Amino acid sequence: MAGVLYSLVALGFVLIFKASGVFNFAQGVMALFAALTLTGIMEYMPDGLPKWLTVIAALGITVVIMILLAVIIERVVLRPLVNQELIILFMATLGLSYVLEGAGDLMWGSDVKVLDIGLPTDIWDIGGVYVEQLDVTAAIAAGSLVAVLAIFFTKTRIGRALRAVADDHQAALSVGISLQQIWVIVWSVAGIVALVAGIMWGSKSGVQFSLSLIALKALPVLILGGFTSIPGAIIGGLIIGLGEKVVEVFWYSVHGGAVENWFAFMLALAFLMFRPQGLFGDKIIERV
Repeated sequence: MAGVLYSLVALGFVLIFKASGVFNFAQGVMALFAALTLTGIMEYMPDGLPKWLTVIAALGITVVIMILLAVIIERVVLRPLVNQELIILFMATLGLSYVLEGAGDLMWGSDVKVLDIGLPTDIWDIGGVYVEQLDVTAAIAAGSLVAVLAIFFTKTRIGRALRAVADDHQAALSVGISLQQIWVIVWSVAGIVALVAGIMWGSKSGVQFSLSLIALKALPVLILGGFTSIPGAIIGGLIIGLGEKVVEVFWYSVHGGAVENWFAFMLALAFLMFRPQGLFGDKIIERV
């Protein structure tokens, strides 16, 4: 479950990095903001409506809000910083993360919220192994997103334009690609991916502000899988999720545990030393 959910957050990072070359530090907070917005809207829906209608309406409104958020980010944050150094854009996303976290607190409060949209929560006993249906749902959601996004990036005109913008902003502008339009599209998609991740995390452990910290675990996932690879985000997430749990169990008998919090970062450090582009990332060679 942890590995799949890390992957869902990492997908948002990959999307924006592929389109702009910028590491979006705000992706984890976007998942929190989307989940907070969904729960808040569901609380204000009229009483007496069927549960399924309430969920569908709240999801639709939340998707519209995430798209509007993408438009605002492009107009207010990204457009004034076109052709600036990447570190400036990165710092802008860092500031954006604090703005979204504060906005979520002001709009919906800081209490832990229960998110129930009707996802299955029963537990299957398969040969003595207990499997939560929510885990399976998260895996199906992640796999479906990967398939759709892979087709989107490789088979559509907008997907090719996204890759062109990521490669060179000036060259993309010179051939008529609208940088503003591309950024709105990719941030909208990243917002929807963040919503899916927020739903899965929120359904599992409640919607709380510690949800934004999953962005820190997504960084090792990206280093393992590659910052430009959508399948790499999934595989990297599974390696981190499974690895930290297995190592914690076996390490506990030797040194008493406390490995889970830092295992992912040590594994990422090893990858940076021996394969810095990750398992599926592009190895970029530049002439000096």
